[in-house]
Amino acid sequence: MEKLTRRTFFKAAGATAAALTSQAQALTRDVQEPAQGQAVNAGAAPAASAAPVHYIFFRPDEARFVEAAVARLIPADANGPGAVEAGVPNYIDRQLGGAWGAGERLYRSGPWQAGLAGQGYQLPFTPSELFRNSLRAVNDDLQKRRNTTFDKLPGKEQDAYLESLQTGQQSLNGVPAHTFFESLLALTIEGFFADPIYGGNKDMAAWKMIGFPGAYASYYHLVDQYGVLFTRPPISIGEDNRRTIHIMPASQEPKAIGQNPVHGTEAAHTTRKGGK
Repeated sequence: MEKLTRRTFFKAAGATAAALTSQAQALTRDVQEPAQGQAVNAGAAPAASAAPVHYIFFRPDEARFVEAAVARLIPADANGPGAVEAGVPNYIDRQLGGAWGAGERLYRSGPWQAGLAGQGYQLPFTPSELFRNSLRAVNDDLQKRRNTTFDKLPGKEQDAYLESLQTGQQSLNGVPAHTFFESLLALTIEGFFADPIYGGNKDMAAWKMIGFPGAYASYYHLVDQYGVLFTRPPISIGEDNRRTIHIMPASQEPKAIGQNPVHGTEAAHTTRKGGK
């Protein structure tokens, strides 16, 4: 079996994730103390210089965890920027801060029983509740056992902690650790490959990396041409005639129909681009 490399994994993931659209309608609430950029740790690549992100859902301590965690899941390397540089934390924040995060179309009447593997999500939490409960448990655990926070751990210790969530059954305030990890990873991949109009994939960096052309409206002039490599730069559905991308207000984002609250991605078996 071919060894899974960053390039092969992301070509496969990008084929399905690049066309994903988001669902959130943003809440008008904002945090009082927005997190400032990427958390600094010994193992993560430095984030590109950028204006501070003003989150609509994440509290400062939650934002620091998410920024540090996604930087380990998709780190920057010689092939391109990582999740933080691509704006993935902003994408995740918009999802959790809107209608999808509030479980607008999620069945909420129970019974809440452990289901079979093929039955999908069986917990009573909305996506935003799932993240809030899990992040509070993670922060409490690290403060109690190590007197620190996730973003202050060295890179290798961050990787080990994420792996413990990926393979663990421990309860994070009612949320199985592996369920939280799978949801975090799924949203990270979505934010990396989705159209930039939804707040991630900044500068279409992920599309450029995999050669995805984006939202061209017409290929009429290529209908009778065969074996021709399409090399035009990617285009977002949110671009104007000056190629400026206008981020869609979260209140106008389309709503998902029948979307799994934890996204059900099969990609949860791989935690890092360069990992095995």
